[in-house]
Amino acid sequence: MNFSEELKNRSEYAKSVLDSYIPEYTEFNKEILEAISYSLSTGGKRLRPVLINSVFRLYNGKEHQDEAFMAAMEMLHTYSLVHDDLPALDNDDIRRGLPTCHKKFGEAVAVLAGDGLLHLAYETAIKAFLNNNVDNVVTALQIFGDKTGLGGMFGGQSADVINTGKLLSDELLYYVYENKTAALIEGSMMIGAALAGATSSDILELEEIGSLIGLAFQIRDDILDEYGDEAVFGKPIHSDDRNNKKTYLSINGLEKSQKDVLDFTRKAIDKLDKIGNNEEEREFLKELFRYLTLRNI
Repeated sequence: MNFSEELKNRSEYAKSVLDSYIPEYTEFNKEILEAISYSLSTGGKRLRPVLINSVFRLYNGKEHQDEAFMAAMEMLHTYSLVHDDLPALDNDDIRRGLPTCHKKFGEAVAVLAGDGLLHLAYETAIKAFLNNNVDNVVTALQIFGDKTGLGGMFGGQSADVINTGKLLSDELLYYVYENKTAALIEGSMMIGAALAGATSSDILELEEIGSLIGLAFQIRDDILDEYGDEAVFGKPIHSDDRNNKKTYLSINGLEKSQKDVLDFTRKAIDKLDKIGNNEEEREFLKELFRYLTLRNI
């Protein structure tokens, strides 16, 4: 398997799925949909929908039954980025090498675009009832709500913003990383399994795998923020220092941070070997884990 080519193809598929769920412009919603579409169009590798689809395949799920949640997760993730970039939060002007939503459309429209993406995510996820097992969709919706809300991504983002500039305890730093970053990775993997009818024990195992990969991904992001090339990274480096944010890297140093990224990734891969039915898909997921946690971009 040529992983780079395979990831490119799957990212393009995820984009085509996402595009199919974007509402049509009308006379009165054109401006806000332009901001929403612009934010979604700068979406990089579409890693979360790719994860949903890959785990869905790992359990031999029926084709297309994961697509509504693939789109919904990318909408939800993009909403969080649009709001994260706002002047009141990280105040970033560049996202994936392009102007952020508030720089292109203004702050008020960016706030509304983020709100719109949040609502649209749930409108889209609910459409999974049209072509899937009801019990599987109910389980997936419960995971989606848990991993994106106050007990998941939103809670982690809130704790991160509220405690910016403060000396973080190990427990609080872990809470932020586990919820702000890892929760959507956990949720994506769990949703893919749930939609394919995986057992509850396997879904819980995927939650642990997603946690390990999410933590490694965030620590690697800390490293890239400090040592990466802005032209390659796609967003400003040293933003954590500029915003006076304590990170795993600033607390633990480069050597331990790099070691922990490797350890978390190995543990996740070891756990993955014990679940699922599709060996070819398992190999793709292993390569995807390595890409996420050992990337240079």
